[in-house]
Amino acid sequence: MLTRRQQFTLFLIVTSFILLLYNTRGSEVIERAYSPWRSYPPSRLTGNFPLLQEKSQQIPILETTLSGNLAPVTGFTMFDRLYVKNGTIFVVSSIPAVFPDPKLILARPLDVGHGDSVDPTPKELQVVTPEQAKFMLDNRATVIGGMSFILYDTAQFMGHYYHWWGELILGAMRVYSSLALVPEIETPLPTPARFLLPNIMNHDWRDPAGVNGPLMRAAFPEASIERMDLWEDIIDLNSTFVFERAMIVSRPAAHRHPLASVWYKMISSTMNATVPPFFWEPLRKRLITNTIGYVPVLNNAGVVVSPPNSLAPVVTYVSRQNHGRSLLPSDHEKLVEALRGLEEEGICVVNVVAMETMTFTDQIETAARSTIMLGIHGNGLTHQLWMPSGPRSTVIEIYFPKAYAHDYEILARNMGHKHYAVWNDTTLTYPAGQWYHGVEWGNRTDFNGFSIPVHGPTVAAVIRERLTEPLP
Repeated sequence: MLTRRQQFTLFLIVTSFILLLYNTRGSEVIERAYSPWRSYPPSRLTGNFPLLQEKSQQIPILETTLSGNLAPVTGFTMFDRLYVKNGTIFVVSSIPAVFPDPKLILARPLDVGHGDSVDPTPKELQVVTPEQAKFMLDNRATVIGGMSFILYDTAQFMGHYYHWWGELILGAMRVYSSLALVPEIETPLPTPARFLLPNIMNHDWRDPAGVNGPLMRAAFPEASIERMDLWEDIIDLNSTFVFERAMIVSRPAAHRHPLASVWYKMISSTMNATVPPFFWEPLRKRLITNTIGYVPVLNNAGVVVSPPNSLAPVVTYVSRQNHGRSLLPSDHEKLVEALRGLEEEGICVVNVVAMETMTFTDQIETAARSTIMLGIHGNGLTHQLWMPSGPRSTVIEIYFPKAYAHDYEILARNMGHKHYAVWNDTTLTYPAGQWYHGVEWGNRTDFNGFSIPVHGPTVAAVIRERLTEPLP
């Protein structure tokens, strides 16, 4: 029998042991709960770092196909499983004849018009059989997933608002949208994952006005824009990569299409592609939303019916009087006077704008609220890409008399706008399936001069007709 003192001593020993055990386990619980470097059983740490998903990014070399089995578009060719190694693009197929001549796919990265041949060499592109691929490529390829646009041009024309958006991007998106009509392909199509510029070293793809870059971020906020350094990284790795789906865009190749000799634009070859109606509309709305925060809604009469609404259709005159090619000063004043006369009648609301003096967001908002846009042949008319299409949407392009180029007319066809060319007091317009044949520059001094004539009442008459004629 223990004495009271012995019992008390034993009680203290047991209590101390229990407290020691509890504190030790408690500190372990606290450490597991709050430590930034949590401990895992040794088996969990074997192999890859546990936060990285274990997923193979390599596949065996499979044959290349034309995306959706669609007929290729010259200069805008889409592929599934397009390979690249050491900077050379490879098409792998047991039936090479299915694919276009390489000259219709891309060109050597040389500026055009300097006398050197731009015909592609095996350094740029090779079409090989699976047997040949065994010796030229690795056994497996690292996958570059999603849709890639490979803009294989030099900087010669890239750094220009119209050439970038009105030819490269519009043409590529037009051809890409044709996949939505293939029954086996799931829609909506995924947004392009990346734009690759293998022949652009610096920022030469950006235009002097600073429009190309911001608009790309607004239209494709999740897409990367990779320049020559990516291509050089691929070369340095000396490994085979495969694009899940890719389009090679090439200006010299596109100009080999027969329609290029009619319209003299690289986008000409895309006009034969069958595409969904309003294929551009999703991109237009996304870009406008990400730029100004909302998309103006216009009714069939051309009136802005969403806040801030307009009392009548908006007519935007893009003036160039302070910049380069311009109207006779007196004719500019008479044109503005004729437009103001329409405004006083309540036929339209008139904006006379010099885009170079406006903020970037104001430029896009002005275009997105316009039903009619007019101006001298020039870069500002590229803003028609952001005008909504409708039964009254119109582009009026002023030339020196007898001159004609298809730049903005072909944009209007893509957008669904009615296009008018104006030669002083004469107008030309063409229905679907018809167009002006050839290009007429005339005297370049007159074409690009500061004394282009225009008869204001003639332009006003076209606007009056477009805004008052009965809708079908």
